[in-house]
Parts: sequence; C-alpha cells; structure tokens
Amino acid sequence: MEKFIYLTATPEALIGSMLPPAEFGAYLSTGTKKMNKGQAIFFEVDLNQIEHLIDMESLNRRCVPGSTGIPKRSVYLSVYRVLEMIPLSALKSLYLTTDHGQTLQLNKAAYDQRTEIRENLRLYQELCPVSPMVASQLAPSAFLKKLTDGSTPIVLPKLFFVDLKLGELATNPLKGSVDNLPYPNTGHLRDCLEILTSEVEKPMKTVLRIYSGTLLYRTIERGFYIGSKDEIIYYPYPSLTELEKINYEFFRAI
Repeated sequence: MEKFIYLTATPEALIGSMLPPAEFGAYLSTGTKKMNKGQAIFFEVDLNQIEHLIDMESLNRRCVPGSTGIPKRSVYLSVYRVLEMIPLSALKSLYLTTDHGQTLQLNKAAYDQRTEIRENLRLYQELCPVSPMVASQLAPSAFLKKLTDGSTPIVLPKLFFVDLKLGELATNPLKGSVDNLPYPNTGHLRDCLEILTSEVEKPMKTVLRIYSGTLLYRTIERGFYIGSKDEIIYYPYPSLTELEKINYEFFRAI
C-alpha cells in the first residue's frame, strides 16, 4: 500500500499514513468510530524530498497494514518545529476538513503581489507555528516578510496563515457594518483596526491571542499563505458560489 506524509497545522505534526487525503482528513476530524469531532487542516508532503529528514526505517517498520489488512491510519514522525524543518518545495496540496469529516482540496497557484489592495486593513488568522488573530495594515506578502525577515524583535522561520473577511471594516473600522461578520467581540475588533489607522508606525495589532481551534471557513477572504521572507506559496480559496459547485458536501457542512 502507498504511504502518504502529512503536515498537520493545528496541532503542528508530521504524520505518516496509508490513508489518502480525504480518508485521512475524515479520520482526523471524526476518529475511527465517529465519536470525535473537530476540524483538520493539513498539507500533503512529497516524501521524496524529505527522506533525508525523517527516520525512514521507523516509517517503513511502523506504517504497515494491521493483521486484518486495515491500512495504518497514523504514524507520528515529529511534533516539534515541523514547519521549520520541511522545505516549502515539498508541500503539495492543502486540505481543509470540517468537523463532520468533509474534505476540500486546495491547489497551489501563482501569487501576484500586483493584485494586492494595499490601502485596505486586513485580518489574519495565523495557524502555524503560532496562532494569534492579527489585524494589519500590511498586504499578505508584506505581512509574511515582516514576521520572517528579522526586521522585528519577533521572528518566525516560516509562517502559515489565512486572510479573513472584514467587509466594510476594511475601509471604515468605526462605522462600517458588521452584520455579516460572525467574529466574537466586534467592538474590540473595531478598536484594533482604528488603532492601526491612527498609529502610522504600527503595522499590526493582535486581536485574539489564543486560537479557538475552529476556523470559520465561510469567512475566508482570498486564501491561505505560507512562506518565509520573499518566498510565498498561495492556496486560493473558492468563493461560496464556486465552492457549492465544486464540493457541495463541504459547502453544506460549513
């Protein structure tokens, strides 16, 4: 049976499995007897590019079918500084799984910085290796570079994050409508965004320090980003109209 390598983001771990992506996502989110419930966000990793980074003897010995022929569901290979270790070129598709076990595949796409609307305010949910929610004046590529190039006291080796919808707050944080924004404590969100507009030297402001573990898939703006310094990989997220057509079961579950 084929072996797959997955990098999970929440929590961060490198896992070997004999399950293909959709089945692996369902296993992570619902367990083996449907008694578990929780989202899963993970990448498929190119095994050929990381063979020298992992214990292949252990993987081959442990990742084998059970006595009844059932595929091995998971073999943990690493749970510490995993994203830092994995080359960006080894990352394949990104998968999002609902807490009901429906999985959506997102493919890489070229990222064109010229399409960024630089004057708008942004809301980012960082996912790995840290996970606060952050408001920022910076477009995705600049936000990524700011946190990974050593220009600030807080430096990350790599960062995986997603941009979230702000609606009217992106241009009018004090008076913009929040009717379609299902975030907790929108008053605090307004305050954070207003601070960014009044303090020119402050490019970002923490909105929530602790990630709840649940990403509201309907609030994703453009997609997911991962990279370091000037290297950025982009996974575009379909509009809800597109999503309904390409993966109706996932659409219904969110």
